[in-house]
Amino acid sequence: MDAMWNQEPPADGFGPDPFNPYAFARPLTRVGGRSKHQLRSEVHTTCPKVPGVYGMLDRHGRLIYVGKSKGLRSRLLSYFNDANAEEKAGRIIAATRAIQWETQPSEFAALLREQHLIRTLTPRWNVQEIPKRQRPVYLCLGRQPAPYFFLARVPPQDAVACEGPFHGAGRMTRAVDVLNNFFKLRDCSSKQPIHFAEQLSLFQLDHRPGCLRMEINKCLGPCAAGCTRGDYDRQVLAAKSFLEGLNDEVLVELRDTMEAASSRRQFELAAHARDSLNVMEYLHRKLLYLANVRRTYSFVYSTAGFDGSGIWYLIRHGEIADRIVAPKCKTTYATARPDLRRWAAELEGQETRENSKASLGLYPHTLSLVARWFRKNKEHLNQTFLPSQAGRKYRNPTTNPRGYTIVG
Repeated sequence: MDAMWNQEPPADGFGPDPFNPYAFARPLTRVGGRSKHQLRSEVHTTCPKVPGVYGMLDRHGRLIYVGKSKGLRSRLLSYFNDANAEEKAGRIIAATRAIQWETQPSEFAALLREQHLIRTLTPRWNVQEIPKRQRPVYLCLGRQPAPYFFLARVPPQDAVACEGPFHGAGRMTRAVDVLNNFFKLRDCSSKQPIHFAEQLSLFQLDHRPGCLRMEINKCLGPCAAGCTRGDYDRQVLAAKSFLEGLNDEVLVELRDTMEAASSRRQFELAAHARDSLNVMEYLHRKLLYLANVRRTYSFVYSTAGFDGSGIWYLIRHGEIADRIVAPKCKTTYATARPDLRRWAAELEGQETRENSKASLGLYPHTLSLVARWFRKNKEHLNQTFLPSQAGRKYRNPTTNPRGYTIVG
């Protein structure tokens, strides 16, 4: 048993950090021990009381869990409490033979780093926001020449519209079926040929639909010349308005269907409509919330580091879009000015969601993290400003004038 606690951890650590604007990498510390007691002693002696991320390694040196904390030492020591022996923390530490950690300048930076590590390294003990267990999905509208709703793990760049992330693939699969049926959009394979009614042909062909949805009035039938391109595009625009939180007609129809079926004592149909309505009400609430975040959260967010490593994050439509070293003097501010001018053009110019293909950036998965962070820490909105105001901010990077209003 003691030999199991003396395994060498992997040599490559956590890997690069895309959210660290500094030229240096954050230091990584690893500790191990011949027993759980010795491992705890190493953590108590070595680990600092600062923000950061940590990883648990099993006897084979494999990363099995990643977490974050605003106080690393206290968090790691809590895993060794006898009271946690039967809980998840106790089971994790029972399988752990070494621990490694990386400090971060702030709790927000630690959150970003944790999310990135879980998504890229996929430790098996983590549950949320990883590719193989409860993976987040995006609700997308796209795939030419006849767009329709579908789910994607990674948002496609050529989508007409895209929103998310959402958890619960089963629930979201049902939402896709309801939406495609309501807006009468196709849901067939991309290999299915599309023939709009106005398309000319050398021969008079009888195009047959690839499924029964056209016959039961659940699809316009673009595969069988059942509609013109203009007719179909109008339905796509209506579907896009739902995705942007501007259209709730599908909820109204589901409520009417449920009530009518119940009054006719068609209880199976009423139950099906009720279940679909519950899914769509959840989706609509989430879409309204995300639409408000995207509309409101476009600014620079200034965070001060415990070790002086302050960071300015560009948050565009609720997503992390860029980051720079927080200026501290005229010299460092002059270095940052080209980036700030570019940021100002992005945020304060004419670019909108409509002409930026749903405003998906490099890190669309950060939308939910940013939304949760400012919902929980509303006072941090006082540390936000527009790039054009940066010249008055770098002298005091953690505060803003009282009563400042965020501009979306």
